[in-house]
Amino acid sequence: MLLSAGAQAASCGAAPGLPDWARGGTYRGTLGSLPVALSLDPKGESLYFYEGRSLDLLLEAGHAGNQLVLQESVRRTLGSDPVVTGCFTLMPSGTSLKGTWQAPGAQGPQEVVLTPLDATRLPLRLPLSPGLSVLRRDHPLTFLKLNRPWVTAADGRSVREPLSGVRYPRVPGASAALNAALQDRQLRHAADALDCRATLPEDAQRDPQEGYNANVQVTLLNARLLSLREDVDYYCGGAHPDNWTQGVILDRATGRAVPLTTLFPKLSAARQNTLYLNAARGAVDAECLTVLRETTLDFTAHLSAQGLNLTPSGLPHVVAACAETVTLPYAALRGDANLSSAYVRTLYVK
Repeated sequence: MLLSAGAQAASCGAAPGLPDWARGGTYRGTLGSLPVALSLDPKGESLYFYEGRSLDLLLEAGHAGNQLVLQESVRRTLGSDPVVTGCFTLMPSGTSLKGTWQAPGAQGPQEVVLTPLDATRLPLRLPLSPGLSVLRRDHPLTFLKLNRPWVTAADGRSVREPLSGVRYPRVPGASAALNAALQDRQLRHAADALDCRATLPEDAQRDPQEGYNANVQVTLLNARLLSLREDVDYYCGGAHPDNWTQGVILDRATGRAVPLTTLFPKLSAARQNTLYLNAARGAVDAECLTVLRETTLDFTAHLSAQGLNLTPSGLPHVVAACAETVTLPYAALRGDANLSSAYVRTLYVK
């Protein structure tokens, strides 16, 4: 269990609350000889990271007189209380912050110099995309971590984000708009993966089996549509591991999401539920089928050559294993389909 903010701040010799001059902001600079970036949030969670490592360290803000004190603490092992690993003591110097950082028991402090960061002025190391622009504007620390060259597979069919290790499919010869949409989905996964690993205790951070693992597969690619299935399993230090599945249907030219109702306007939530339960009889064991029948189901959908695939989403953790995917053949959905749609015609090619 985390210590209270007041108790944590007292460990660095500070009282709760910020000095009058302190304002929220994002900073970049050095701690000793190492490059760091820091976000100060007077009303929320402050954090920083070493740019060579790129995992966030949480900070509790306090003050000692007119000095800003930021206490760094980590968990060494799962279930252990946080321990204080460093104390920032900072004062304003023009628009910058200057001061020291000292680890408990260290012989002396290290100098800290931080200057305000305007991430919108940083050059892009990735192709411009809507998600990257939002990240640069609203989440500059995450932008700093992910705005670097990614690694494209030799066959051009996937890209790996190097810090998180998240891989995501690409379509050789795809439009710039589709590539941007795929990059933005990968950005969200990569950011979530880094956030997840940062919340793990130190010993688990070194275990490649812990954290956030995304497996993304192209399930349909035709002249008009691209569909993918995203499967994520993760453990971020909470009560138990968890997982989820997300279906994705995109316009191959524009990269925009194609709602299921555009393809199958008569496929209401109630009809999805009925068709799913009918199809699940042969795919799901009796106990799970009972659970599914007694639950108000929501679904995520992806397309494949065989048909429309529905996967229950949002089931309670104790019955999450019952979220089996079933395939509804396109022939069985002809009456629900918008047969005048150019998208749908690609699914009913004779």
